[in-house]
Amino acid sequence: MTAPAQTGSTVIPCLRYRDARAAIAWLERAFGFHAQAVYAEGDIVYHAQLVYGTGMIMIGSVGTGGEWEAMTAQPADIGDRETQSACVIVTDPDAHYAQALANGALLAIDIADQEYGGRGYACRDPEGHIWWFGSYDPWRENAL
Repeated sequence: MTAPAQTGSTVIPCLRYRDARAAIAWLERAFGFHAQAVYAEGDIVYHAQLVYGTGMIMIGSVGTGGEWEAMTAQPADIGDRETQSACVIVTDPDAHYAQALANGALLAIDIADQEYGGRGYACRDPEGHIWWFGSYDPWRENAL
C-alpha cells in the first residue's frame, strides 16, 4: 500500500474533557503531545490544538453548550465505553508504554507484537478516552 497523493485533506480527532486544561498538561506529559494553540478563558478551553509528530488532535471543554455538546457524551456517562478512539503511530512503543503508565495511563490492552505487524498497546486517559499507540504504520509501503 502506498500513501495516497496529498490533496490538502486530513483527519483530526476531536475530544472533549471535563477538565481540558488538566487534560492538555497530562497529554503532554504522558503521551508526548505539544500544545500548538489553546484558546481559553478561565477554566474553559474553547479550542486547543495538540500535535504529535505530523499528527494533531483538537480538544475542548465539556459544558460549553451548543449543538455539538448535545450530540456527544463522555465515557464516564456511558459506562466507560467509547464510540471511537485515536490511533497514534510511535517509533518506540515500549518507551511510550513506559512513559504513559508512569504518568497514570490506565492499561486497557497490554503491549504486544500484533499479528498484522508492529507492536502496540491500548490505554485510557484520566477521563476515560481510549487510545491506541503502536508502531504499525498503514501508510508505509507493503504494510499488509
